Amino acid sequence: MFSKTSYYQSALEHLRSHPEALEALGLPVNIHYLHLTDRFNFIDITDAQLKIPVSGSKAKGHLYVSSSRGAPFKRWNLQEVFLELRGGQQIPMFKSSEENSDDTKKE
Repeated sequence: MFSKTSYYQSALEHLRSHPEALEALGLPVNIHYLHLTDRFNFIDITDAQLKIPVSGSKAKGHLYVSSSRGAPFKRWNLQEVFLELRGGQQIPMFKSSEENSDDTKKE
């Protein structure tokens, strides 16, 4: 179910096109099944956050994905994607600049 969503696919595209993350994990990169019992994994009608287990020849970790949409049936907007390796190192891959533009609009 999750693997077909736009936010899941987009996050994997960021991972596959991010040289630093690929170097840290090592090739080939494997995407593992989500642990549905993990409390970080949360999806409702307007917000989604996932913790996707990933591994490579050098390291293991989790791909963290946050996404939202303004209303049901609208397009999902990726908010943040980062890789956290087992040792705690974090590699940022994407962060929406939308948060900053919202603050500007409110002033």
